[in-house]
Amino acid sequence: MCRMSALAATALTLSLVALPAMAKAPKAAPPAVAATPATPEGPRPASAEERGLAARLDPLARAAFWGRESDLDPRDGEAAVGLAQALRAMGKYEDAAQAAQRVLITDPKNVEALLEVARAQVGRGQGFYAIEPARQAQALAPQDWRAPSLLGVAYDQASRPEEALAAHRLAARLAPENPAVLCNLALFYASHGDASQAETLLRSAAAKPGATMAVRQNLALVLGLQGRFDEAEKLVRQDLPPEAVTNNMAFLRAAAPGPAGPPRSWDSVRIAQ
Repeated sequence: MCRMSALAATALTLSLVALPAMAKAPKAAPPAVAATPATPEGPRPASAEERGLAARLDPLARAAFWGRESDLDPRDGEAAVGLAQALRAMGKYEDAAQAAQRVLITDPKNVEALLEVARAQVGRGQGFYAIEPARQAQALAPQDWRAPSLLGVAYDQASRPEEALAAHRLAARLAPENPAVLCNLALFYASHGDASQAETLLRSAAAKPGATMAVRQNLALVLGLQGRFDEAEKLVRQDLPPEAVTNNMAFLRAAAPGPAGPPRSWDSVRIAQ
């Protein structure tokens, strides 16, 4: 909708000139004022409600939405972080890291951008480069469980298991009921050969409100790697269609230990997935 600028009325003071026979000088007409042409409005940023609804979109649509918002205002940190999250969900980790890093140029203490840089580096398997941004986020928000939980994964990727376990345990102290925290700690134990502890934590995580499909599928993976295929299949069937169940169970049977040799390592399983 176009709006026209208001024009101030011009006040004219007219002097009366005395003329014979009661005649008065005619009033001068006000000068004509040229109308200012209307300026069409450009694209407007999305409302708070529209931004909230964007979370329901698939990653490609979210990337388009937040990319537009970021183009409208390059200083919009929320838009840049939203774009980074969508790109990461699409597996475009380097692009995601770059989108989040742009926020840090003007706002180096933006916790969400720091976490997103760290997540992108972890996603591409470069945990060493996730450590510093995750540490900065932890220093800025020491009661936020996300930074230490992410640090645990980053340290593990960087072959620093003692620091990884300490970070995961800190996250668990900060958010003992959070299924994501328990799941990350469980995967640490699984990757270091403690399937029993991993199973205990994953069962606890799966029973928590808000547990996602990923938690249940990780539990199924741990059970399958122990050769407990019936239990694993029941969990897999909760979330996946029959053809996917068949493929996953075939994979678990191939990955589980057998009489011909030792079990495959957790790392080799994760790479194969």
